[in-house]
Amino acid sequence: MPAANSQPRRAHSGPRRDEAARLAVLHAADDLLVEHGFGALTVEAIARRAGVAKQTIYRWWPSKVEILLDTLIEDSAGKLPVPTERPTAETIRSYVHDFTRFLTQDPAGKVLLALIAEAQHNPGTAERFHERYFGPRRAQEREMLTRAIENGAIAPKLDFDAALDALVGPLVFRALRGSPVPRDLVDTLFEDVLRPRAD
Repeated sequence: MPAANSQPRRAHSGPRRDEAARLAVLHAADDLLVEHGFGALTVEAIARRAGVAKQTIYRWWPSKVEILLDTLIEDSAGKLPVPTERPTAETIRSYVHDFTRFLTQDPAGKVLLALIAEAQHNPGTAERFHERYFGPRRAQEREMLTRAIENGAIAPKLDFDAALDALVGPLVFRALRGSPVPRDLVDTLFEDVLRPRAD
């Protein structure tokens, strides 16, 4: 018997995903993760919340990790785009502040933190997280820094990956601990790591 708060089950047609059902699954996974955590998140619970059959979810996604990755990829693209137009020091600073808000205030940030944590002891999750999310986003961030260096906006002493790790690592660590991330910490890291050009 469906849970009292579940939505009516949606019809599906073969292997093609119904867009409304797909979005319902992604939103359900996001919400349930925030409410109950990664360990308690199950495909059965996602199916109930989304109002779709469990078999439908398994036909579209092999695991809850893949559902969460789809959620994270879509939310990051919409809420945390990497600057592409001739990045300046201030656009990069704004990106880092947006990343901090994403980590600490957005439900999708909880998905990111959960996947980072799960990847530490699950090699399969680590591989898929790097392949589908971290690798592509890191490539975009490297390109952002490359363009900013070329136009003289920043002058980091470290290589791209080390600079990005030094910049965002402390922010992720504090978010994983549930600690606030002060704005002046973000600004200090930005100034020390990227050495923006004085205007």
